[in-house]
Amino acid sequence: MPSLFEPLTAGALTMPSRLVMAPLTRNRAVGTLPGDLHVEYYAQRASAGLVITEGSQPVAEGQGYPSTPGFHSPEQLAGWRRVADAVHERGGRIVAQLMHAGRIAHPDNTGGEEIVAPSALAAPGEMFTPTGPQPHPTPRALETAEIPGVVEGIVQAARNAVEAGLDGVEVHAANGYLIHQFLAPGSNTRNDEYGGSPQARARFAVEVTRAVAEAIGPERVGIRISPAHNIQGATEEDADDVRATYTHLVEQLAPLGLAYLSVLADPRLALVQDLRAAFGGVVIANDGFGEVTTLESAQAILDEDLADAVAVGRLFIANPDLPRRWAEGAGLNEPDSATFYGGGAEGYTDYPALGA
Repeated sequence: MPSLFEPLTAGALTMPSRLVMAPLTRNRAVGTLPGDLHVEYYAQRASAGLVITEGSQPVAEGQGYPSTPGFHSPEQLAGWRRVADAVHERGGRIVAQLMHAGRIAHPDNTGGEEIVAPSALAAPGEMFTPTGPQPHPTPRALETAEIPGVVEGIVQAARNAVEAGLDGVEVHAANGYLIHQFLAPGSNTRNDEYGGSPQARARFAVEVTRAVAEAIGPERVGIRISPAHNIQGATEEDADDVRATYTHLVEQLAPLGLAYLSVLADPRLALVQDLRAAFGGVVIANDGFGEVTTLESAQAILDEDLADAVAVGRLFIANPDLPRRWAEGAGLNEPDSATFYGGGAEGYTDYPALGA
């Protein structure tokens, strides 16, 4: 079995190791613009086998949380170009995670843009806004005729990311955001061709990913899924339905020749391994949502042939040079959860590298 520190080719991405920096929301954008802090933060972590950006809105109405960056304005792209250049100067590879939040949003965060979703069902819980937490509003259900326009918005953001110099994109179809809202029966009660059956609920995810692949090349496209994650009201509680939905999704995507499939779930689940077999390409495992992934647990995933690479989140927050630390058996900085979201350099760019 491969070592975590062996190279891996995933489509157009030539990775020097199988240690991937997971997408991490940090809420440091000024408005929706990546700035100097982003340039420094991502450049510090360029030694990852692959850097996946924080979830970034493809269109204005797709913004979920405050102070998250987008990929839809010239000013945003100028900022991302600086980020990509800085990562590449340090020998790294970076892809943009495109995250349309759908109903996990609030007009106070989107500049008054309308909140849309597969169905007119409010998400549980609250959204952080500049004036404090507020209940998620009831979204407007997208009309069938509107959906191609939503797809095109995500496609244009993918084009923008590549134009800004990033190496590709990750389609975010997980964690209760828009694409996952279509996949999950708990958030999709449609009765048109985008709802009512596992195949219909998977249609939007297939159309988005296929269109993005056609626009920028499948070798530059990954997709992240989280089957049965049951988060933010995007519930998938029937095991047979989950299997049918995600099997259909992956079988439709497999012929595209995507760079990778990222799965946020226990990689030892039979469903995950069946999806890996159906995909037939590079699979990135991420099992650290509940517990912090360690060097030992990451290597065990490869030793047991459960995935081809492993995504790590919290330890990359605190250890910009995590690959070196793990390779050399060095000690680790401890992540400070109080500085995960919002703020400035503290807890963002001030974690020291070895020898600093």
